[in-house]
Amino acid sequence: RRLIERSYLRQIRSARERILITNSYFIPSRTVRHALAQAARRGVIVRVLLPVESDVPAVSYAIRAKYGFMLRNGIELYEWSQSILHSKTAVIDGCWCTVGTYNLDYRSLAFNLEINVVVEDTDVAAKLEARMQRDMDASVRVDPHSWRFRPLGQRLLEIVFYLLRKLL
Repeated sequence: RRLIERSYLRQIRSARERILITNSYFIPSRTVRHALAQAARRGVIVRVLLPVESDVPAVSYAIRAKYGFMLRNGIELYEWSQSILHSKTAVIDGCWCTVGTYNLDYRSLAFNLEINVVVEDTDVAAKLEARMQRDMDASVRVDPHSWRFRPLGQRLLEIVFYLLRKLL
């Protein structure tokens, strides 16, 4: 599990052009969040596709607890609403990609038995990136202005479930 996270971090930190991530339970550690933010500050396009609704409703709130941080730091967020999103994929700079069971969350890092395949091949990465981009095009981009003015009740649920993230 730590190898998977280290692989993600190594690639995020060395990214020069773009990072695309699709993740169903995206509650990344502070280290991953800050690496993504640093990449965006370097001019890397960082896009993350997330579910509007999760098969675990509490996770939906926990995921959204850090939207503000990500949006303020130039990370583009997209929400998929057409079905339950269960993908766990990433493509970085069109040459490195991963597909597997690893969610960028505490449970995957600490408890779950996870496996990912990492491929360093431009043809494979291009095909996966094209698919991910089609999914993002079919999704709704989260608007930072609208996000800032969401209802107070939603904000409170986000905080509560984020505090419980290690149990989700």
